[in-house]
Amino acid sequence: MDQNVQYDAVIVGAGFGGMGAAIALKRMGLTNLLILEREAALGGTWHVNRYPGLAVDIPSVSYSYSFEPNPNWSRLFAPGAELERYAGHVADKYDLRRHMRFGAVVEGASWDEDRQRWVVTVEGGEQVVAKYLLTATGFLSQPHLPDIPGIDSFAGTVVHTTAWDAALDLTGTRAAIIGTGATAVQLIPEVARRAAELTVYQRTPIYVVPKVDVPIPRPVRRLFARVPLVQRGARAVSGALLELLMVSAVLHFKQAKVLNKGAALASRVFLRTQVGDAGLRRKLTPDYDFGCKRPTFSNSYFRTFTKPHVHLETGTIARVEPDAVVTADGRRTEIDTLILATGFNLWDVNFPAIEVIGRDGRDLGKWWRDNRFQAYEGVAVPYFPNFLTLASPYSYSGLSYFTTIESQMAHMDRLFGELRRRGADVFEVTESANAEFLDRMTAKLDDSVFYGGSCQTARSYYFNQHGEAAILRPTSTANAFREARSFPLGDYEMRSFAGVE
Repeated sequence: MDQNVQYDAVIVGAGFGGMGAAIALKRMGLTNLLILEREAALGGTWHVNRYPGLAVDIPSVSYSYSFEPNPNWSRLFAPGAELERYAGHVADKYDLRRHMRFGAVVEGASWDEDRQRWVVTVEGGEQVVAKYLLTATGFLSQPHLPDIPGIDSFAGTVVHTTAWDAALDLTGTRAAIIGTGATAVQLIPEVARRAAELTVYQRTPIYVVPKVDVPIPRPVRRLFARVPLVQRGARAVSGALLELLMVSAVLHFKQAKVLNKGAALASRVFLRTQVGDAGLRRKLTPDYDFGCKRPTFSNSYFRTFTKPHVHLETGTIARVEPDAVVTADGRRTEIDTLILATGFNLWDVNFPAIEVIGRDGRDLGKWWRDNRFQAYEGVAVPYFPNFLTLASPYSYSGLSYFTTIESQMAHMDRLFGELRRRGADVFEVTESANAEFLDRMTAKLDDSVFYGGSCQTARSYYFNQHGEAAILRPTSTANAFREARSFPLGDYEMRSFAGVE
């Protein structure tokens, strides 16, 4: 090992989470950074996903760093290409590109107790050494590929939404889409416009509400640019509405059943205005409570199923043949293109997305799976010194990922500020603080729709193999920020390297 390869910190992932972490570290004077990214460019999910119809699924004004607002969104719900451009803008303005290495697949990282360092192994055998390790690999970074008999025998084109081929021409084809989650809601209307026949295989229907999506007029964009306070006000209003209508209705289900039932009713009323056929409406109507599975916005999804060349199939897929999909009742649908909108595998391979070995040889992924998924304030884990996991259990706050990112940046600011004040270099959250946080979060979840509602048929990625809904932080976003700025400093043990350098 080249002991001269040293960094203040290694960050895994060059999406918005990794860039936010880098900005926070640089503000605190930690400038010798390495950001390792497996893809060929920055942007995370907004670089990887390029399927037709891709757009942010919450209002654009809420989907950006609050300290770096973008006055140039073209629509209330910005298309994916604009998010990737915004990521590039942030990287340039905060001088992050020089820290990034692309095409760098991280195989794993381990804590060297003797040297009090993290050793990160990159595909090809290279090892880099850093004081601190931060994983910002995202919540939705590991595609789920369905285990359907015969799928490998399909002779036509198979494409997962995370590996969309820009050259794929669906015009006049017979296409099939497996999945009806948030990605499929955006994709299905676009495929229907091109394909001669489209069959959608639905396992679980989804709640969809109207999407108030209009172009943002140029005068408004100019106003946002000249008077940032106006855009901050729009962001505050948007965030408050999302918090009230979506977060409260889901996380405070017991106290806000009226909100939850109202949101479900709004979706059903919208469905009725879009689909006249009662039988089709029944297929598209969820039989679980609102919020058990992430709801989404669309003005065209429901209506697409009323087109004569679009078919909704709710029967179980038995197998895939070289030229067809066959359901359990024997129905055979011949197709040319098979599109997998089957989402992501969170709990088997994404938490964490790489092998992380901490103190005393503890394997983070195995420990989480053998015990319970947990992370103090959504960022730190006992037995993992100098390690922050940014896409982690109980960390996602609100509906905008940027809420999570910025609350974690605030946590980092307090934590590293205290390290500097003490002249310390090593931190590790205590087991007691971690246990108290886990107990508090799981107790709060008792009020949520996940435990208080009817979610048995939702098949939601919110639930892990232990039956726990361990992604969302069951508090208000205001609470997340308050605790990030005021958590007890005694919850961390801090020490110096004690002369190991």
